[in-house]
Formats: sequence, structure tokens, C-alpha cells
Amino acid sequence: MTKLLIAEDNEQITEVVRTFAEKEGMAVDVAHDGQQALDLFYKNDYDLILLDIMMPKLDGYQVIKRIRQESLVPVIFLTAKGEDYERIMGLDYGADDYIVKPFSLGELMARIRAVLRRMPGSTAETEVKIELENLVLDLDAYTCTINDEPVPLTVKEFSILYLMATHVGKVFTRDAILDRVWGDDYYGDARTVDSHITRLRSKLPEKSLRQWDIVTIRGIGYKLERNSAR
Repeated sequence: MTKLLIAEDNEQITEVVRTFAEKEGMAVDVAHDGQQALDLFYKNDYDLILLDIMMPKLDGYQVIKRIRQESLVPVIFLTAKGEDYERIMGLDYGADDYIVKPFSLGELMARIRAVLRRMPGSTAETEVKIELENLVLDLDAYTCTINDEPVPLTVKEFSILYLMATHVGKVFTRDAILDRVWGDDYYGDARTVDSHITRLRSKLPEKSLRQWDIVTIRGIGYKLERNSAR
């Protein structure tokens, strides 16, 4: 189930969008100011965020700036401002798309689906590539390169790394990784995640040559973060 965060201070808009999204089969959380949006983001794992620009406490630009320090979760800006420079600024801050109010619910859902099709696990015939400096992951070809050198990964190893690369800095529990990579049909031990992480790490370049590390958060799980040794 797609998990959506709506960050919008207009309660009428949030309730209309929430009701429509839930009818489309999505799980929805709502924030009415920028700080509340960040608090929910840090506590939950969202598939997409709808983010208003003009909000109390923190505006949308401040919120997405902090989100992009932690994650590549898709963000669509909701804005009443139609000027080109506002749209360009939003995209420059890292938004994946924008929609100008007032908008139709049909158009909003179409934009949400289009953004989600570009993410891991999509069945759309669209090449999806993540480039984190020297780390390049191509979902379409299931290939990984580091420093322009191919890294041979199994499908599960690639999927784990891709999941973390799309949410840089976010901690994933073992159960969360099992759910996202193995799916609901897997009934084995969560320790299989540890063994896959161990093999994945062994295939990465030595620490002095790589820019990203898979870090263990004791008692919780794993996250991808920049190599502090470089």
C-alpha cells in the first residue's frame, strides 16, 4: 500500500485530498505546518510527500531542504503560485514535480502515479537510475557501478542497496527491509537481511575508495550514509 504524507495548512484541501487518496487505496497522514511535516517524516517511511510551499512555522522550501539531507523520497509541491521562478526554485530544491492550485483531483492522482512509476518496484517501462556521485544504480538493467567499475550483485543485494540509496540517511529495520525487498510472501528469519548485508558489503570497494557506507545502527537496522573517512 502506498503511504502518502500531505503537508498543507488548508484543512479543506487536506481533507478532500485525503478522502480521495484513501479511496484510491493509499494510507494517508496529514500535517498542517512545516514542523509537523518534518516530525512525521522522521517517524515514518513515506512513498511520496505532497508539500505545500506556504505553511506556518517552516515553509515548503525549508522542509524539502531538510528532507533532501536525509532522503530521496518523491516530493510534489502544491502551490498557489504559478510564476515560473517559483516552479524552478521548487525543482531546484529537489521536488520531483509540482502542481498549481486550484487543481483537479484527477490531475493530482495522475501526477502521483507518474512520479511513483519512476521509483523502485514500479512495473512501468521506464529506466530508473540513481546517481550518488561515484555510485550509480540502474533499476532498468539491475546494474551497479562504483567509480565506473561494475559491481556484481544479486537481485536481492541490488534491491537492498537501491532501497537505501533512494532514502539516504534513513534507518531501515530488518523487518522493513524484508517487507520492501522480499515482500509479504516471505516467512523466514529476519537474520537473512544480515547475511545479505554482509555479502553486499564484501562486494563494495575498500573503505578508502568508496564514498558511501552501509552503516549498522545497533539494535535497529541499517542505513546508507556518506563515508566519513573520505
